[in-house]
Amino acid sequence: MNSNEIKAFINDHGALFWYIPEHAKENISLNLLVETILQYGDIPDVKRLFELIGIEKVAAIFNQQISQRRCNYKPRTIHYFKLYFSLNNS
Repeated sequence: MNSNEIKAFINDHGALFWYIPEHAKENISLNLLVETILQYGDIPDVKRLFELIGIEKVAAIFNQQISQRRCNYKPRTIHYFKLYFSLNNS
């Protein structure tokens, strides 16, 4: 279940979820939200995602996603966030 703040964040970034019907956008999973914002969002979007969900939870979701056989992240995005999360984990 997404909080009202997360729903507002999703609505503010509705263009990133163009392929999802309007009535279903507020109910997207955290996995999809993290993947979309890390892949296509800008720095303020990523910072806001960290504020809403927590950097540890975002890092856990990201690491789980990139360890799967099929991964939708671009290599540059994977490299950047691997470094980012490893530096913030120290």
